[in-house]
Amino acid sequence: MKNAFYATGKRKSATARTWLAPGSGKIIVNDQPLDGYFKLNTAKSVLIQPMQLTNTTTNYDVTVRVRGGGITGQAGAIRHGITKALILAEPDLRAALKKAGFVTRDARVKERKKYGQPGARKRFQFSKR
Repeated sequence: MKNAFYATGKRKSATARTWLAPGSGKIIVNDQPLDGYFKLNTAKSVLIQPMQLTNTTTNYDVTVRVRGGGITGQAGAIRHGITKALILAEPDLRAALKKAGFVTRDARVKERKKYGQPGARKRFQFSKR
């Protein structure tokens, strides 16, 4: 893509490689239209939030390659990638996007299982005798 802005967005274990190019507002995720890839309306609304906030929904075409994680994580990763690409395209939008909390990566990830225990936090039952 010529004249495209590239950014990587992450959330949980999902990674989204995002390209933003001047266009009419088409969103393509993994070679499928947005409605074909995401069936949940909540996921669709999450990933277009930065464009709605900045009124740039019809200014850019978005192409995304996303992998890892589930639906919610992927939608969050795409939102993060779109936000970073928008800032590259129009640096003056950063203040509004930062205030809305889209610039910061959501660092919450699954905690690892500890050795000798059944889970990350769960412990075997204590026995005095």
